[in-house]
Amino acid sequence: MSLELDSLPDDTSKLKEIIVSLAARHSEKEQHYQFQIDRLHEQIRLLRSKLFGRKTEKYVEADQDQLRLFDEIEEAGSGHVNEQEVPVAAHRRKKRGRKPLPENLPRIEIVHDLPEEEKVCACGCRLTKIGEEVSEKLDYIPAKLQVVRHIRYKYACKGCEGIDSDGGAVKIAPPAVQIIPKGMATAGLLAQILVSKFCDALPFYRQEKIFVRLGIDIPRATMANWAIHVAQRCRPLMEILRSEILSGPLVNIDETTVQVLKEPGRENTAKSYMWIFRGGSPDNPALVYQYHPTRSGEVPKNYLDGYQGYIQTDGYSGYDALGCQKGIIHVGCWAHVRRKFFDVVQARQKNSRQKSKTGSGDVALSYIKRLYAIESIAEQGEYSAEQIEKIRKAQARPILDEFKGWLEKRFVQTPPKGLLGKAIAYALHQWPRLIIYLQDGRLRPDNNLAENAIRPFVVGRKNWLFSGHPRGAEASACLYSLIETAKANGLEPYLYFRFLFDHLPTAANEDEFKSLLPQYLDRRQYLQAPLGAVH
Repeated sequence: MSLELDSLPDDTSKLKEIIVSLAARHSEKEQHYQFQIDRLHEQIRLLRSKLFGRKTEKYVEADQDQLRLFDEIEEAGSGHVNEQEVPVAAHRRKKRGRKPLPENLPRIEIVHDLPEEEKVCACGCRLTKIGEEVSEKLDYIPAKLQVVRHIRYKYACKGCEGIDSDGGAVKIAPPAVQIIPKGMATAGLLAQILVSKFCDALPFYRQEKIFVRLGIDIPRATMANWAIHVAQRCRPLMEILRSEILSGPLVNIDETTVQVLKEPGRENTAKSYMWIFRGGSPDNPALVYQYHPTRSGEVPKNYLDGYQGYIQTDGYSGYDALGCQKGIIHVGCWAHVRRKFFDVVQARQKNSRQKSKTGSGDVALSYIKRLYAIESIAEQGEYSAEQIEKIRKAQARPILDEFKGWLEKRFVQTPPKGLLGKAIAYALHQWPRLIIYLQDGRLRPDNNLAENAIRPFVVGRKNWLFSGHPRGAEASACLYSLIETAKANGLEPYLYFRFLFDHLPTAANEDEFKSLLPQYLDRRQYLQAPLGAVH
């Protein structure tokens, strides 16, 4: 800024005030620009770390030489974290070496023996067998296709030629009941195709090429139509799964994006969402995926209509309305809090010649690490819910109180638009929900159960990229629900789908449908069902 000499006042004190004011304004602008530059550099470092750095969120202490776990962490102007001893349960070292092959696999014995002329000693005596040495090798038998021929005999009366019969001249055995009437796919083929896509993330177009190598042509469009048809037949199971979820003490909720083509009134590039609800009995959980074109909070609100109990989610504002409903207690997620402070550590500028200094992000992560150390001890000890609640209130509550005090102190000292400021603000905003897990031992500190359940969908989405129609997205939601529920209840997905597709066509009422869910399946009947069974 320039000043005309004629405009300068005669009073020198007035001139000094103008110069001081201009200097202060210039300094404020410099600070503002410097903060903007630092914030942009921070974002660049974070993006570089996500692109080229370690993908794991496992936190590594900054000072490895001192082997500090929960020791005092020095930080200018922030005090220190008090050292507290956390007992760690004893463990046994795992034995190294190859794991034995499963006993249930069939075994073919190949005997290697000496020739008869070598079974004679140099002294002339015949050698005596004193033992044997056995080594097991694992063999693989490639998949093969077979044709199942259904032969239906016809009968006719040669005496009256059907004149005296009310049922017609010809009688024939009824056709086999199948999940796709008049279709060529058996329960085994359908199970293989659907598990390959919705469990192993193998798109239909890749399976089409695999079948061509096996000598059969099954177009991808045919496989997609089969998936939609099977999902429609499984709809009664989805209603029962919803009832299971609404009956449990806790519902974990999460959502992720999905691209769906041919949605009415929307562009093909528009984002849609796949929601996941996990609930029911803690020992026999139910998982339901739901496709919706929107991320509105009305989706979980409508699905959980009439529910009473805990819900656990991340900090997305669309879930806020759920916590306001009578009878619902909203639990927060410590994993998301930890992730934001981990980003702070990842974005911190590091000097390759010097050791990285400990910062506020490390302090926060150390607090959270102490909380999870308590959870690890409780999990390894196999305590009851009441015992876990007492352990948390005795050991985790003091850590949480200290952590909150540190957050409130750092909140007034930290720029709000930086990564650290946003992480602190997020933790304080979510704090009432983050500490609810203390009051019930059945709760977990994070929403990882829902995130782990939705991860198979995310992995599959990287391969098949989009759903070609809303009907396909709805079918995917149904089939993912059944597969993930089966996995959560300890069932092998292919065997479960084969058993389900064999018995689903004959189910006629709610009790029979319910008996086909993984939670209520007759395990003896399930395990004894032959793989080649045809009904």
